[in-house]
Amino acid sequence: MSDFVIPAPSVPSIPVSGGGSFPVRRVYCIGRNYAAHAIEMGHDPDREPPFFFQKNPDNLDSSGEFPYPPHSTDVHHEVELVVALKSGGTNIPLDRALDHVWGYAVSLDMTRRDLQGEAKKLGRPWEIGKAFERSAPVGPLIPVAISGPLASGRIELKVNGALRQEGDLNQMIWKVPEMISYLSEYFELQAGDIIMSGTPSGVGPVLRGDTMDAMIEGLGSLTVMVV
Repeated sequence: MSDFVIPAPSVPSIPVSGGGSFPVRRVYCIGRNYAAHAIEMGHDPDREPPFFFQKNPDNLDSSGEFPYPPHSTDVHHEVELVVALKSGGTNIPLDRALDHVWGYAVSLDMTRRDLQGEAKKLGRPWEIGKAFERSAPVGPLIPVAISGPLASGRIELKVNGALRQEGDLNQMIWKVPEMISYLSEYFELQAGDIIMSGTPSGVGPVLRGDTMDAMIEGLGSLTVMVV
């Protein structure tokens, strides 16, 4: 028997390849983590302290469809590697950071670029452009025991068969262990936290009816229809 005065929301989760699901507690996102993408967004790609924001766990969606959101006419795709944590803590040493990784997945950080741009100009947070319903399509998690640590590997996204984004995971400015260690200095990381690790260059708009095909070497592909 629960003491909740309204029905409890369901626990957001990501399907796991081979069966089961991974419950999600928090979604951390790193911005401008590939030099070429930083340049295309008008920023200096020199290594600087990483910038993080958060999506809501229930923004994750594995349905294969992305509903075009309201109040925007410029919605962009961003293909990203998801890192899922099985444990956490504070002040995690760099050389122990990968011990906390459960697995990896292909994801998309869908962005209302026009609303994000307005927020930037006003010095406001980005949530209105980043953390809307179903803004994080995600594929099945692959356990690290199968995928390996994924320090390198091709990452790409096609729209209607045309290549839009391409890069390599080894081009990330802040590598996965560094992201985990840095975040743990500011937040207590826990099992169920995931990190969306940034996107390579080539971000651009999508329209209703478009098909997005995202791929990361070693993790397979994610196909999402814009509806």
